[in-house]
Amino acid sequence: MYIGKQPIIGNFQVCDAISTVNNQAAYTLQVGGANVSPETVNNMICSVNGVIQKPTASYTVAGSTITFTSALVTGDVINFIQILGSVLDLGVPSDNTVTTAKIANANVTTAKITDANVTTAKIADSNVTTAKIADGAVTSAKLASGVAGGITMADQWRITANFSTTSADITANWERADTDGAGYIGTGMSESSGIFTFPSTGIYLVQGIANIVGSGTRTYMGINILTTLNNSSYSAAAEMYGSSYNNNAQVAITTSFIFDVTNTTNCKVKLLADGSGTGVWNGGTNELRTGFNFIRLGDT
Repeated sequence: MYIGKQPIIGNFQVCDAISTVNNQAAYTLQVGGANVSPETVNNMICSVNGVIQKPTASYTVAGSTITFTSALVTGDVINFIQILGSVLDLGVPSDNTVTTAKIANANVTTAKITDANVTTAKIADSNVTTAKIADGAVTSAKLASGVAGGITMADQWRITANFSTTSADITANWERADTDGAGYIGTGMSESSGIFTFPSTGIYLVQGIANIVGSGTRTYMGINILTTLNNSSYSAAAEMYGSSYNNNAQVAITTSFIFDVTNTTNCKVKLLADGSGTGVWNGGTNELRTGFNFIRLGDT
């Protein structure tokens, strides 16, 4: 229990620069543009014209106002004012010394967590428990990239018209799914002539889907997910086939690939329709029949 102002523990602050005014003795103490009030005049170090001033004798403090015994004049320079906090301050704690019991419940607030830096050697492992973190304090900005961030990109594309071929890339009639409540997360993919570009580097789940109708008996019909690592040469990263032994029989195909996109300029993907004879890879403007699903799983 304290009579008067309770000590400030570990709150070392350097005040904003103060410009002197001729024949003025009183000045406002601020840190980051906000008024600050030292615990006592003895919890400060003040330098004027390169000389450390003596508390009480050379200056006093009341609230956020410092008053010099002798008014400053043109040419005088306040070099710095350091607020020390409590004289009982323990300083910088040793590694792994801040235990759960030392943190008051809900006292880990947003302001106490440096952006992308929920990793500190000063806090013993597992010592920041749920009870110690204020509700809403851990925002996405406070998490390092890829740490418990959830899915940051999910997208779905489809062809809007049937595509007939024996074997060819599907280069036309692509659109992002936009009916029946369709949605996507993040920036999403971009497409040009059937070539898909990723919005950012990362590890992606790429899923190819096709509904195919064969013309006559076909020993195989399917799709290939083609990837490039140099924005030039493509190869089959995943493929799946089915058989059509009756004319106009339908075949449903799904295949997937986990793609490490290390460079968004060079790493791209496209869909190849392939079969032993002519077939129709079905498209639609209102539903997905043939297309792609893209989900970013994490960082590369």
